[in-house]
Amino acid sequence: MNVSTTVWIVTCVVILGLFVFDFFAHVKTPHEPTFKESAIWSAVYITIAIIFGGIVFWQYGSAFGGEYFAGYVTEKALSVDNLFVFLIIMTTFAVPRQYQQKVLLIGIVMALVMRAGFIALGAAAINNFSWVFYLFGAFLIYTAYKLVKDAGHEEENEVEQETKIMRWAKKVLPTTEEYHGDRLTVKIDGKRVVTPMLLALVVIGFTDILFALDSIPAIYGLTTEPYIVFTANAFALMGLRQLYFLIGGLLDRLVYLSYGLSLVLAFIGVKLVLHALHENELPFINGGEHLAVPEISTGVSLSVIMGILIVTTVASLLKTRGADRKVS
Repeated sequence: MNVSTTVWIVTCVVILGLFVFDFFAHVKTPHEPTFKESAIWSAVYITIAIIFGGIVFWQYGSAFGGEYFAGYVTEKALSVDNLFVFLIIMTTFAVPRQYQQKVLLIGIVMALVMRAGFIALGAAAINNFSWVFYLFGAFLIYTAYKLVKDAGHEEENEVEQETKIMRWAKKVLPTTEEYHGDRLTVKIDGKRVVTPMLLALVVIGFTDILFALDSIPAIYGLTTEPYIVFTANAFALMGLRQLYFLIGGLLDRLVYLSYGLSLVLAFIGVKLVLHALHENELPFINGGEHLAVPEISTGVSLSVIMGILIVTTVASLLKTRGADRKVS
């Protein structure tokens, strides 16, 4: 895939422009978005992502277009899981609803910047060391195992982790316990202190690093093109703020989401290991020669990922609907 510097620059400017528009159109004036507003703009950003995928199909062919959509769907699903953590952070810091948009948008921009760094590192590693696919594959399979093992205890684990980060931040930074509108810092008695808004952003920043550790190896299991990896991540994160308010009430009902994501990560992990075996250069495996193992196509990957997510979502909603009826 030959992507010119001009295309990279134009893409980054467009993405940056969309985030700037999002800030001035929706976030600058503090308010809690209505369901209608969240639904409309979620649809708008998903449509933009689909249109971009169509452009990739048109300019670079169906193979790269398929890789983009497989990566986008995977990253979008992982982003929904991240919403659970965002919800816990907002609750922990008691961020007023009208200010949550600002925290989310800044956190999402931070996530994209951090992921861009991981994408560059991942691309450099893959170009120079084919055995990195073994590491990515093993890490994703281990992550899938951890997701299943910790299923049902995610909230306790996240709260414990965030409490540690919060304690550390309060030791390092002079803080106030009170919110001062949506300001990140404020002067009290002539001394500059940080508000809980900034603390919430610090915690989101640290958790964004952990999210990147899962998502970047996952998408590199579907494509090795840095341009597709970056754009799929960018468009998956775009609109996440609206999605937070749109499905906030449904998050508790997605009881099988962790199991579904664990299957997706395990599947991609196996795909990476198979690819590593196919490209093998390690001398202690088959004498450094490639192995004739089956490789999973992008079409199969997209079908499997979509199938897992659809089944997981439907099963979750059916399960919780039955529970609601029992309680009533």
